[in-house]
Formats: sequence, C-alpha cells, structure tokens
Amino acid sequence: MDIIHGMNEIPFPRYIMNALDERLRVMPAVVVTGARQTGKSTLVKGLTPQSRSYSSLDDIDVFDLARRNPEALVGGASNVTLDEVQREPNLLLAVKQAIDSKRQPGRFLLTGSANLLLMQRISESLAGRASYLTLWPMTRREQLKLGLCGLWEGLVAAKDSQWPDLLHADKSLPEDWQPFARRGGFPTPAIQLTGADDRMIWFDGYVRTYLERDLQMLSSIAALPDFRRLMRAACFRLGQLVNQTEMARDLSLKQPTIYRYLNLLETSYLLVRLPAYSVNRTKRLLKSPKLYWGDVGLAMHLSGMAEPTGAYLENIVLLDLLVWQSGRLTNTEILYWRTTAGDEVDLVIETEGKVLPIEIKSTNRPRIKDAANLIAFQNEYGADARAGLLLHTGTAIEWLTPRVLAAPWWKVL
Repeated sequence: MDIIHGMNEIPFPRYIMNALDERLRVMPAVVVTGARQTGKSTLVKGLTPQSRSYSSLDDIDVFDLARRNPEALVGGASNVTLDEVQREPNLLLAVKQAIDSKRQPGRFLLTGSANLLLMQRISESLAGRASYLTLWPMTRREQLKLGLCGLWEGLVAAKDSQWPDLLHADKSLPEDWQPFARRGGFPTPAIQLTGADDRMIWFDGYVRTYLERDLQMLSSIAALPDFRRLMRAACFRLGQLVNQTEMARDLSLKQPTIYRYLNLLETSYLLVRLPAYSVNRTKRLLKSPKLYWGDVGLAMHLSGMAEPTGAYLENIVLLDLLVWQSGRLTNTEILYWRTTAGDEVDLVIETEGKVLPIEIKSTNRPRIKDAANLIAFQNEYGADARAGLLLHTGTAIEWLTPRVLAAPWWKVL
C-alpha cells in the first residue's frame, strides 16, 4: 500500500517535499537517498507528473538495460525519474553526459538506498550537477499526517525568551515515547502494522533482505552471522562513543573488520555516527563520534530488549533533527559535546553563528541538577551559546534556570 498517492491527495506528506520541489526547479539532477523502506519510491512517484518517465532498477529488465545501454534510460525529451540507482554505478556517468549535453532544471530525479557519496564502487558524484537530499524514517509529525518535523525552525528563529510561548501555542497531545520507539519510523511498521508480533515479522524480513541482498550490492560479506552480531552490538551501544577496539574484542573480530562493517552500515543509512562539537574544527575531527541507529524500531528489534532505555529517546530526537537538517538550505550541523572531565551535552545544533545545546532526560520531573551539563556548556562558550533546551517525558514547560528551558519531548517533536 502506498503511503503517498500524489501531490493533491497525500495522507502522509513528508517534510522534505518542499525542499525537493525547490531543488528540482534549480538543479539538473536531484538525488534522494535513504535506507530501504523509508518511502523514497512512494515519494518520487507522488511527485512524478505525466511528463516525467519512471523506471526502477529493482525491475530486472530495467536493471539489465541500465547495464547494457544506460543511454536508453536517460535519453529522450521527457524528464526522468530513476529509482534505486545504486544498483548500477555506471548509470550515473550516463546521467552526467546527458546533463552536459542538455542542461535543464529538474531533468533527473534519482533515488538510492545507499549514500552514493560513500560508495567506493561509484566514482561519479555529479558534482555541480546534482543536489542531494536524505529521506530519513518518518518523524512523529509525519506519522500524524502533518508533513512536519519538530519545531526546530521556530526555536532557532525565535528569541530564547519566546520559546515558552512558541511551545504553548503548539497543539500537540501528550505521547508515550516508548511505544514510539518500538514502532520506529519506517512507514509500514509505523503506520500500517499495529501489533507487536506483526512488526516483529516485518523487521525480521527487513534484516534478512538487507543481509542477503542489499548488503551484497555494497560489498561482498561472507560471514553474515558476524555482521549480524555487530548490528546487535551496535544497538546496545546507542549514545555511546564509538570504540572499535572494544567492539573488536567483545565480538572476537579484527578491528579492520569492525571498521569496514560500521562503514557499510553507515553507507546504508542504518547507522549514524554523530560527530563531536568544539570551536576548533580540526579538533572536532579528532574526537570519537557517538553511535546511533537509523531507525529506533529496527534497533529495538535487533537488540531484543523488552524496554527501550533513555538512549533510544536521544536517538528519536536526533533522527527528528536530521530530518530538519536535510530540508534546510542554511548550513546546519548536529553534534554532541563532551569534555575530558566528563561533562556531556547530548545534542548541539550549530547554525547561523550560534550553538543551541539540548539535553534529553527520560524523566517526567526534571530538576535543576539535570541542567548541570547545559550550564557547563554555556559557561564554556559564553555569548555563542543560546539557552539550553532540556527535553523530558512529562508535561511541564518551565525555566529550570534563567537560561535552561525544560519542555516535553512531544511538544518539540
């Protein structure tokens, strides 16, 4: 069942639709990437008018044609939508040649279930010819048919003192984050399936398809049980620093193997490595990233945990931020902050010359002590730091300190 049926009838619109439309009006090619089953095909079909042809490389005949005669797919007068282009790397070279021979906005709309810029087999990046967007799993507000992510744009644009009014004006109803974590953001388990057993069957099929088909397109993996063990280990390390030496020891695998497997998961958009914040950008690259999952429902399934931990709530907030970041034209970075002394802020938004620190607590009654790390961050960065935002699971919107606002996660997301 399609989640998106067309521009005029969209029961579950996606946040990046406006960004996609803007880029199609400017760039010769737009590439929408994201994990399998995030809704890419449904999205581009909904945006495909009669004047645009549609072909998917998941179709064996189309795949064969892309290998033998890619020019036949990219030629002609009509605009072209090509789905799952990562399956044939040489197709992008044909797209480049077609653009160079006739440069017109919106000529190519491409999708891929892997980060094409990270794939070693793909040498053509369409630099200067394409704009890239990422379709992440559905946000809470997309699942509510609003086609939105969290209130990040409003929070960034407003003065810190206006945040309570902005949040009070929002009409969101309270929601328990734990059921949200269990269903995740893939459209099928999040929207269509209501039972835990049904979702378990779907997630199990997803993992098997990824291991047995999609992963083999990226890189030949002989030891699939080892790869699956690493996937499960990564789910238990949500919100923790990536320590490849430790993971290699725990899984009895070589460190280069861990490095390779993590890269493949990241290329597939199933893993997110969150970089560290520091004023010195060179130092930022030297710090270990934190590990999160591309979909919390899938992570819950792989881990086999009965109840999600607070790290899963962090993961939910991060994914919502990544959706917002993907649709923005203004340069925006999502990071975390940690000192050698152990002070840590879960998430940091860096944009427009300011940094906004965010702490996430799975408590319904936050206290002043919960704001300690936000205060430490503000003391460190002074005027560059905005008020801190402490997201919790309760209902109160209140200033814990003059510069730390506590707010329910469901009011922001």
